[in-house]
Amino acid sequence: ADLLAAQLGIGKLWIKDEGARFGLGSFKALGGAYGVAQVVARSHGAAGDITVACASDGNHGRAVAWGAQRSGCLARIYLPRHVTPARAAAIAALGAEVVRVDGEYDDAVRQAEIDARESGMIVVTDTAYTGQEDIPRLVMQGYTVMVEEVLEQAGGERPTHVFVQGGVGGLGAAVLGHLWERLGPPLPRVVLVEPEEADCLAATVRAGTPTPTEGTLVTIMAGLSCRHVSTLAWEVLRHGIHGAMTVPEEGVAPAMRALARGAAGVPMEAGESGVVGLLGLMKAAADPELRSLLGLNREAGVLVFITEGATDPDLYRRIIHGDES
Repeated sequence: ADLLAAQLGIGKLWIKDEGARFGLGSFKALGGAYGVAQVVARSHGAAGDITVACASDGNHGRAVAWGAQRSGCLARIYLPRHVTPARAAAIAALGAEVVRVDGEYDDAVRQAEIDARESGMIVVTDTAYTGQEDIPRLVMQGYTVMVEEVLEQAGGERPTHVFVQGGVGGLGAAVLGHLWERLGPPLPRVVLVEPEEADCLAATVRAGTPTPTEGTLVTIMAGLSCRHVSTLAWEVLRHGIHGAMTVPEEGVAPAMRALARGAAGVPMEAGESGVVGLLGLMKAAADPELRSLLGLNREAGVLVFITEGATDPDLYRRIIHGDES
């Protein structure tokens, strides 16, 4: 990624590609499957008697379904209305029951919780809320694996900045927490990046307390279409996050195409939510005021994560070939 770093006016750029993780197409496999494995390991009954459930925009549900398949338990995945048929089919192909919820992500979270109370299912959620903090903590612990891999591959070098996808904040908290534990001060400047219409983290940073977005949640970056921040994630983020920023819809397709053409040195298959951290860096690097505010200069070493590959192959092809933008 040296050429791209030079174009952005920074000293070094690390791009961690999670698009091939466990054959599931996203970093979520590290958290959801680990959460399921821990639930089964802690249970006193047979795995076949356990049903795990979760709400998902696609990738977490696929990870939980895969984890359930591997662990020998059942899975029920609740999907909000905006999840594409291809992503729902990928979950069902892993043997999970798919339940469609006529609402947004948070409506799916509520429905999964209600049904679990009535039926005895165990909710393996990646977002924390009142009464649900133990399992989201496990999920976040799973995410730290990819941060550790970065540190191992960096050969002793340490990033000065990290631009990481927002969502409910679980990934950002895992990244920040693990860097804090492994590197100590001075910490890299960690910037959360999210869609303009799903900016719950930016709203929370401004208010200093968990605050829902007032946006529509309508975004091509479907994996980040979240109204509320995870309460557990915010407890980590509020102590060390440098800030949060939004990126526009129209920047996603060009970033995906640039990576597909090899802008990072080798061609990368990056999905709509997968490019968001890099898109945040590109936006900041092009803005003199943001460059100065963040200290993005020729000495900066920046880490970004390609958090997903082509998790909806048909949509990916349409975007890459210019049919959608």
